[in-house]
Amino acid sequence: MTNAAIEPRAGRRCHSMLNSLHATLYFSPDLGRELGDLGITHPRAVNFAVRAAAMGPVGPGTVTAAFYNYKYELVARHVPAVWSVASPGDVLAARARAVDATMRRLLGEETVASEELAQAARLALRAAEACTRSARPLYAAHADLPVPEEPHLAYFHAATLLREHRGDGHLAVLMSAELDGLEAVVTHTATGKGMAPKWVFGSRGWKQEDWDAACGRLRERGLLDEAGELTERGIALRAEIEAETDRLDRAPYEHLGAEGVARLTELGAAFAKTALAAGAYPADLIGKR
Repeated sequence: MTNAAIEPRAGRRCHSMLNSLHATLYFSPDLGRELGDLGITHPRAVNFAVRAAAMGPVGPGTVTAAFYNYKYELVARHVPAVWSVASPGDVLAARARAVDATMRRLLGEETVASEELAQAARLALRAAEACTRSARPLYAAHADLPVPEEPHLAYFHAATLLREHRGDGHLAVLMSAELDGLEAVVTHTATGKGMAPKWVFGSRGWKQEDWDAACGRLRERGLLDEAGELTERGIALRAEIEAETDRLDRAPYEHLGAEGVARLTELGAAFAKTALAAGAYPADLIGKR
């Protein structure tokens, strides 16, 4: 039975803490080493393979659609060629090894073996019971994967389910707001919370002229000013986008209930703080132009 509704932003805060640890994988040297052993060495190929593998040997159109803010031409340079180097199944196995090594390195063996982490895994998996597959391709693909037995890997798996469930819903909201992939990144960066442009250029395949063109379109809509800052209308739109994303993602957290969400948020925040202190992220990842 679903629990009563919880405070609207409680799910967002919980997701943010879980996602903070989940995202460490994409900056982990352990991931590069494991995929390198399979013959996948280019950083973009690693990223596409690891996140898309649950969908099977898909092509560039599917990856671009599911990832939303990557330039198609960049994706097509690596997909589907990456599947001729290693199968999706081999990539998923390598990802699991990288997750294991990354969590042990960032959190420490004591935390990995702790009751706190086991409890977090149980809570996160409980929340994920209420996720739905419809129109959520990345979530649905990962939901078909088996749940790992080890608590720390189960926690990462559940965090992945909750991340992709929210992410798939977020893309629907961005489309409704008529923001394309790069426009979404530009407006998010303008909030001071998104990826710094140099990381967007390096990882998403966009160039300065693409960024400038997106800014021009946003200025025409009255969402961005000449200094690259969000206007009042832009601020309001970003707030609406996040609120609507919260609404579409409320089921897992209502299912877990207020007490469970609070505890999972507390545990997730502690794990994320430990990982951050261990140098999980590049220092210049977040920031404006």
